[in-house]
Amino acid sequence: MTDFSLKINPGAIMKSVESDFIKADLPRFEVGDTVKLSIEIKEGAKERLQYYEGVIISIKNSGLSKTITVRRVLQNIGVERVFLINSPKIKAIEIKRSSKVRRAKLYYLRNLSGKATRLKQKFK
Repeated sequence: MTDFSLKINPGAIMKSVESDFIKADLPRFEVGDTVKLSIEIKEGAKERLQYYEGVIISIKNSGLSKTITVRRVLQNIGVERVFLINSPKIKAIEIKRSSKVRRAKLYYLRNLSGKATRLKQKFK
């Protein structure tokens, strides 16, 4: 008897399903870039855009589950938010400035304050 069963690759199936939801119009950003994200907020029946600007301190995963952690300082308190890049709630990402960094994760910025948190600008 011959076995005609198909060999199914689950990784290939997942990539084909995920490819429909991955955004193609994203800018190329890196750790250390200052970005401005526009996020859709629903309040009752109304929808509006809220902007969040800060420095990318980490990028995790790839594909559909890619996330970035954005840090900003408000009234001398550091605030970090994790954003799912391919989320339909994120309408636009604008890169304000790029910085020259030598680390993949900038968690050390959590322990710094004031002028020490400045990153050297990278000109393209």
